[in-house]
Amino acid sequence: MKVDFKEKQSEFVAYIRDPFNNPRPGDVKRERIDAYRELLFNNVDSFLCSNFPVLKTILNDEQWYELSQDFFKNHACTTPYFSEISEEFLDFLQNQRKNNSDYPFLLELAHYEWVEMALSISNESVVVNTEAQLADIFQHSISLSALAWPLVYQFPVQQISPTFLPEVAPEQPTYLLVYRNSEDEVKFIQISPITFRLLQILQENEAMSCQHCLNQIVAESGHPEPEKISNAGLQMIEDLARKQIIAVAQ
Repeated sequence: MKVDFKEKQSEFVAYIRDPFNNPRPGDVKRERIDAYRELLFNNVDSFLCSNFPVLKTILNDEQWYELSQDFFKNHACTTPYFSEISEEFLDFLQNQRKNNSDYPFLLELAHYEWVEMALSISNESVVVNTEAQLADIFQHSISLSALAWPLVYQFPVQQISPTFLPEVAPEQPTYLLVYRNSEDEVKFIQISPITFRLLQILQENEAMSCQHCLNQIVAESGHPEPEKISNAGLQMIEDLARKQIIAVAQ
């Protein structure tokens, strides 16, 4: 008897993804396919647990299992690599997940946790600035390190824990900078709106003169004492360059 492989494969996958609503393939023993399903689900679940530890701790076991099972059941991953499952999970939360009982900050918290992993495994290299470059930074072109990501969230995601679960976003958003240094450590800094804007300007430009960057910040600020903004901005750039967040051109 000829077997339609694609049909059989679809039947097999449907049961693996959702055994509660799909029949078990008749020619496969229950204990075998259930063991295989458990292995696959546990692999995915374990990876989510390790990459979203805060998200895992704020949900009880039932809530976490429902979320993990929802992802396993409904999201068609486009990558065979486990290291990219976290990004697939973000895509699922943003475009497929529909559960009114979820915390309103769920997607932002997941993104915040994903950033740390993404930067830790990035193949980009940190540019270490010399003392000579730092001493004369105003005369150089500068750029944002590929391993420095300025981020803005509606919720203070860095504070979320089992004892802090906000239901309503505060009036002011939270500005964060996440970066990897030359020791391959991923660091998190809460920054001001003006620092975020400065980094955003650098992010939007491949490279620009330090003076041009400061001029743009001063112009956008509309401050009555532009020299104060310029001086503070220069100090900010120097500090960020010492942390390898800003790269100074040779």
